[in-house]
Amino acid sequence: MTQKTNRIDSVDALRGFAVVAIMLLHFIEHFIYGVYPQATSAADKLLNQGVWDALFFIFAGKSYTIFALLFGFTFIIQQRNQEKKGKDFAGRFAWRLILLMLFATINAAFFPGGDVLLLFAVMGFVMIPLRKLSQKWLLPIALLFLIQPIELLECFGYQFMPTLLNESYYPTLKSVIDSGNFTEMILTNITTGQLASLFWAVDAGRLLQAPGLFILGMILARGDYFRRDAASWIKVFIISFLASFILYVAKTATTESLQIILTMWYNIAFTGMIVSLFVVFYENEMFRKMTDGLRFYGRMSLTNYVSQSIIGSLIFFPYALGLASVLNVCMSLITGIIVMLLQIYFCRIWLRSHKQGPLESLWHRLTWIR
Repeated sequence: MTQKTNRIDSVDALRGFAVVAIMLLHFIEHFIYGVYPQATSAADKLLNQGVWDALFFIFAGKSYTIFALLFGFTFIIQQRNQEKKGKDFAGRFAWRLILLMLFATINAAFFPGGDVLLLFAVMGFVMIPLRKLSQKWLLPIALLFLIQPIELLECFGYQFMPTLLNESYYPTLKSVIDSGNFTEMILTNITTGQLASLFWAVDAGRLLQAPGLFILGMILARGDYFRRDAASWIKVFIISFLASFILYVAKTATTESLQIILTMWYNIAFTGMIVSLFVVFYENEMFRKMTDGLRFYGRMSLTNYVSQSIIGSLIFFPYALGLASVLNVCMSLITGIIVMLLQIYFCRIWLRSHKQGPLESLWHRLTWIR
């Protein structure tokens, strides 16, 4: 059995898994910089397409969902810790979200598609007024967000929110990266890139899905679900599997207007399968040893998340090595795995003498600054 400590190792490892999955997707995407070498043969093209499709089928939308769930989970853990000291975490958490906007800007400087952390920082404020509500209230509020009310209204002909995504944003970002001008790239990424990211989140249904996932994470923390036995998680897996199957069939056979909603629901159901299997397998000693690096990686998730964007830009973008036109999808995946292994090694070394990663420590110090 997993040792019951104040830190839940399975949660750290799961967070590490989510960030690794995000990183590998970013690597095969060349960090939203769509430049690739020409395929040398039909087999080469088929292999690269197969790798692309497999990774996106397993991870796309699911790694983000895990990341969002654990964001809400962590908020409740921090709230609990402060309540034990007779304090309320609300004010500090609000300040913490503002600081997260700063980290999101740093990451976005090297990631031309903008940064999901900005969405987390903005929508994270929803959790503050909900922090003391009971479980019976949190679940219906989460479901209210997760039914995608904006998209449902639009399905019935109500144009509640017009399409925001300007199709010139991403071509503009690409042309700036093509120029190799480092300063211009940074400035464009943190302005146009961040706008593109937020508008895409609205158009893709993530604006309201994000707080819904945060609240589900709050429920998981309140109910100590990650400390429950394997039987509970096997039930979650069965329900998630059935829901995934039904929603996958439905989203492939429905009209375009419903596809965004069904895809979002499908991603949540599929994520339920991933999380439940991960937690169940984590009770096995061999699996824990095999995934031990993810536990260290998850404890330094912010450091790893930001550093992967910096490393990726150095590898692929013209201002540095400019290897986007050299590395195909398969080679990019291998490169991402090598970077992951190096990051895990760094995490192990760093955490031998530090309680937190560099950016985690900075975030903590700034959170509690007087």
